[in-house]
Amino acid sequence: MTSEDLPYFVLFIVWSVVIASFVAIRRRIEDQLLDARGRLQSELEVSRQREDEIRGLNQTLARRAAELEASNKELESFSYSVSHDLRAPIRHIVGFTELLQKHTFSSLDDKSRRCIQTILESAKRMGDLIDDLLAFSRIGRIETKMTFVSLELLVKEVIADVGQDLRDRDIIWDIKPLPVCYGDRSMLRVVIVNLVSNAVKFTSKRAGAKIEIGCVDVNENEVEMFVRDNGAGFDMEYSDKLFGVFQRLHLAEQFEGTGIGLAIVQRIIVRHGGKVRAEGMLDRGATFYFSLPKARDATTNRIASIL
Repeated sequence: MTSEDLPYFVLFIVWSVVIASFVAIRRRIEDQLLDARGRLQSELEVSRQREDEIRGLNQTLARRAAELEASNKELESFSYSVSHDLRAPIRHIVGFTELLQKHTFSSLDDKSRRCIQTILESAKRMGDLIDDLLAFSRIGRIETKMTFVSLELLVKEVIADVGQDLRDRDIIWDIKPLPVCYGDRSMLRVVIVNLVSNAVKFTSKRAGAKIEIGCVDVNENEVEMFVRDNGAGFDMEYSDKLFGVFQRLHLAEQFEGTGIGLAIVQRIIVRHGGKVRAEGMLDRGATFYFSLPKARDATTNRIASIL
């Protein structure tokens, strides 16, 4: 190699190094791409497996939901049928016991009269329980007819009806302004009747009975109505039992009732997409709350569905 060839040789070496570097970089990039492709394929396979699992879980959940709905309908039908079929025998017991009491009253001693009276009272109480159970079952069978409902007019209507039986009582009514909501008017009337009747009943032993009815905005979509009284109240430790069927926190000797009114209230409000809750203290009164969709949101939704 001569001195004249040296620059060409150096240039050749430099280009060789550059080309080798490019080849090495290309191979490294290709290897990285292959690795990334392999990882993507693995992640895609895992994602497909998870989608299959989720699809299977959704199908299982849908099947179980359908089975639960069918079971609930069967149980509801059974409850309705049994309650309906029991009414006739109970009426027979009451009717024949009253006849027996009428025709043999003078010939019976005090103990026998008390026994007959106990049979009558128990049979009538059983009849009330059956009637309330039928009412509870009907709530799930009645179709909900959603309309705009003025809670203020509905409350005034209920108080006027309840007040006809309260002429000997002095109750202070504090009715706040109430909004228009969206719901089934007949069902909501049952809710208010039950809550107002409870307030009237549990303030029966209070000299200065006071019942307050009002509402508060929960959020932009819901309004929460409340019925507050200064009556017997309840222990919050047992508040979870309030809305159960035939659950009572007071003795029957203290306050009459079957213990199903609040269960009906909860069932109706849940069908409206709302919630119920209660606050209270023993001998310090109680407050019952229930939430409903606002009328303006219902109007917006209806317009949106039309468009």
